[in-house]
Amino acid sequence: MYYTNESRHQYRFGDNGPKYLARGPRCDFGVVTLQPGQDFQSHKHELIEESFFTIEGEVHLYLNGECHILKKGDYLRCDPGDVHYCVNKGDAPWKAVFVKAPYNPEDTVPVDKMQPAAKP
Repeated sequence: MYYTNESRHQYRFGDNGPKYLARGPRCDFGVVTLQPGQDFQSHKHELIEESFFTIEGEVHLYLNGECHILKKGDYLRCDPGDVHYCVNKGDAPWKAVFVKAPYNPEDTVPVDKMQPAAKP
């Protein structure tokens, strides 16, 4: 068994970014926050799927160039190989629960900033 409380953990960048509540042995679990105007670097995972469940605010999440606006209650899963980029274009913080599985702390590949997909 493992027990914790969010208040015991820190965001990676002070008031934003990921906050891991559990790392391994089978998955990573935590919350992520972006303040208005902030973004998180485009990246992908070769073996890991990463899921987001929005609990506050909204975010523009670009998945392989396609924009998805995630609002409270929305869930989105990024499959292995999917490039994803998040930016908070709103005026309130965005906060989501994330799960990355299977556990593999070395499986993050940064990529050039995601651009929206071209319109046909």
